[in-house]
Order: sequence, then C-alpha cells, then structure tokens
Amino acid sequence: MKKYKPTTKSRRQMTNVNYRGVLTKTEPEKSLTHGFRRSVGRNSQGRITTRHKGSGHKRLFRDIDFMYDKKEIPAKIKSIEYDPNRSAFIGLAVYKDGEKRYVILPKSIKPGSSFLVSEKAELTTGNRLPLKNIPVGTFVYNVEIKPRGGSKIGRSAGIFAQVVANAEGYTNLKMPSSEVRKVSENCWACIGSVSNEEHHLENYGKAGRSRWKGIRPTVRGTAMNPVDHPYGGGEGRQGRGTKRPKTKWGKVTGGRKTRKPKKYSNIFIVSRRKTGKSRKSQ
Repeated sequence: MKKYKPTTKSRRQMTNVNYRGVLTKTEPEKSLTHGFRRSVGRNSQGRITTRHKGSGHKRLFRDIDFMYDKKEIPAKIKSIEYDPNRSAFIGLAVYKDGEKRYVILPKSIKPGSSFLVSEKAELTTGNRLPLKNIPVGTFVYNVEIKPRGGSKIGRSAGIFAQVVANAEGYTNLKMPSSEVRKVSENCWACIGSVSNEEHHLENYGKAGRSRWKGIRPTVRGTAMNPVDHPYGGGEGRQGRGTKRPKTKWGKVTGGRKTRKPKKYSNIFIVSRRKTGKSRKSQ
C-alpha cells in the first residue's frame, strides 16, 4: 500500500494501492471501449432505488470477456490496466489468431504470461476449465452459475471460491461469504484468485474522494427528524429506542431473514453463510 506524508488533514490517513508498480499501460485499447451512462442508483423509471449514489468522475466502459468462448486457442497477456468500473485489474489478452479481449486478471500474473481455455488445460493460474476437471481444494474465480452462462461468481478484487467436493453431477463451492453452494460440474471456472488483493485496505482519507467515485453522503437516522426516520427526534443524542434496527421505512434490518422461502436456488445451497458478530471468530 502507498502511504502519504501528512501535508494536510486528509492526507494523514489516506492510503492507496501502489499502481505504479503493477500497471503497465495508462490508456485503454480504443476498440474495446465505449461511452455509457451510469444508472447512479435509479431504475428504468428514473426513481432512486439505491441511495447514496450519483455524480462522480466520467468513465469509459471497457468490454470485459466473461464468456470465454474462444477455446483451445492460447492467449497472451499484453498489458495490465486499471478499470474504473471494477475493483480488480484487467489485462489485454491477445489470442494466437490475433483477436484482442479484456479479461479480469488473477493474482501474481505478469505481462507475457499465457492462459488457455480448454477441458484439458493444465491446473495453472489463469487457465480455464470445467469444474468437474478441477480437484478439491483448488481456488477458482470467474465461475459460471449455469453452463455457457458467463462468469458470475468471483469477480471482485482479491476474491476466490474454493472447490470442496465433486459428486452427483455437481461441484460444491465455498463462496467468499462462507456459503457452500452446489453448481453444475459442467460450469467453467478460472484457476486462481482475483488480482488487486490490497483493494480492501484503501482509505479514501477525505469526503471529496468518495464523491469522485460517485458515492454520495449518508445521513445518520438519529440526526434526522421524527418524520424522516424511526430514530429521529429527541433533545440531544438519543438511543435507538427500538428492539431491532430499522431502515428509514421501518423495515427490520437485523435478525430477519430476507431470502424468500421458496426461492428457486434454495435447493443448491448446502450451508448458509455465517452472519452476525460470531462470524468474526470463525
């Protein structure tokens, strides 16, 4: 991590990933980029469905290959680049037939490294193969939930899932959340863990840096008026005053399961994720 001299109050606590020692290119591949409009927390009707999102620096979208449909053709990583739309580093992969694609990079990969998408690929970092061909205990990322559905699991910085069992046409994966889930053995996954594992250690240091990233301020409920929040009102600082924590709209947030009892994917969950204070000790 990169630390700064405390020349200002905000610099004193600020930390950042040392990009200079990792990235090899500053400008993206023009043919793989395009402009786009961010949703900033709004749905198709323009109504805010996720609070505290908006503004931020203008971004250029990089087309990332999550399908990996070029099989049996080796590819070489030409450069390691920063992507403002995700926490992981991306790399420009050049296939042997000349086609270029952006892919999410695993940890410890360098320019010049190669990977292969094949059922008979070796168990080396970056290679992609079906889960049925991956032994128990292996770390994987860019995992499909459905065959030929594209990578959905394990795409954030420093994340990985672990293969814990192979049986009866399914592979049991231990997710980053500690949930154990069954996935079809015909789904594909990449070997390794996602790059930029120091991302979670970043300290923005000041409010302005959050605004650059499109994160708007969060007002505490206890600082509001009674008409605006269940915790609002009172002279001076007040306690919560309710048995369980609530949202602005009175919905219980702690101690209530939010997953639907008849959700279609319940049959694929072997053990639920661990939540609450007890998770820190496990």
